Amino acid sequence: MPSRVPHAPPRTRQLAGPAAIEAALASGETVRVLLVRDGELPPDAAAIVERARGKGIEVRVSSAAALWRLSMTKPASDVLALVGRDPRASLDETLAAPEPVWLLAGIAYPGNAGFAVRTAEVSGAAGIVIDARFDRPARREAVRASMRADWFMPVFFERALPVVERARAAGRRILAIEDVGQRAPWEVDLVRPALFVVGGERYGIAPEILARCDEVLRIPTAGFIPSYNLQAAMAAVAIERLRQETRRRRAGAEGVDAK
Repeated sequence: MPSRVPHAPPRTRQLAGPAAIEAALASGETVRVLLVRDGELPPDAAAIVERARGKGIEVRVSSAAALWRLSMTKPASDVLALVGRDPRASLDETLAAPEPVWLLAGIAYPGNAGFAVRTAEVSGAAGIVIDARFDRPARREAVRASMRADWFMPVFFERALPVVERARAAGRRILAIEDVGQRAPWEVDLVRPALFVVGGERYGIAPEILARCDEVLRIPTAGFIPSYNLQAAMAAVAIERLRQETRRRRAGAEGVDAK
């Protein structure tokens, strides 16, 4: 069945500084969130914050140290902006986006969940779904470990199997990462819209979910220990997807076949 999710270049990026944010607002770009240094701001930064608030854009205040960690420019600006991805999108809206979506199926440890959320956000995912028996303190621990990536990307706590079915209905392929896989990530087209499924630390992906996957990927190993930790395996696939996407976009710009 052909995908109903259109392929498009990544929509999400960071803007640093009042001038860049002002230019984006003037051109009609979709600015979702402003991250602002706490304390008194320079006039130009204060002005862009007030303009953003007037447009209904979410403004989050954080420490100078947090902005330094999150900024793509050094020294860090007093104000950063998220363009593109909507951190408050619903699950169905997220599944309809062109970017990948991740599903952590049966994860046990909040810290691992947080590292996975950060990997998903950094690699440009539309969102991430966590199927875990986390109470409220465990959920807070997970988002803290993610460097508050939930401020910039949707994070859902849902049961895995219904999410797989909703992803299928949205036209996504279902790709699992598990040691029973037959092909490495670079042997599979990862650019087409997909739901990437990663299993829990103890038991992996449940058989009823594996049975619904279009492909099971295996990360090659060469040591005594038989598997990578969860976030390392996820990062390997996320980076390979970005490599394929970049190569395909460059080839398209040059008018050549990327295969």
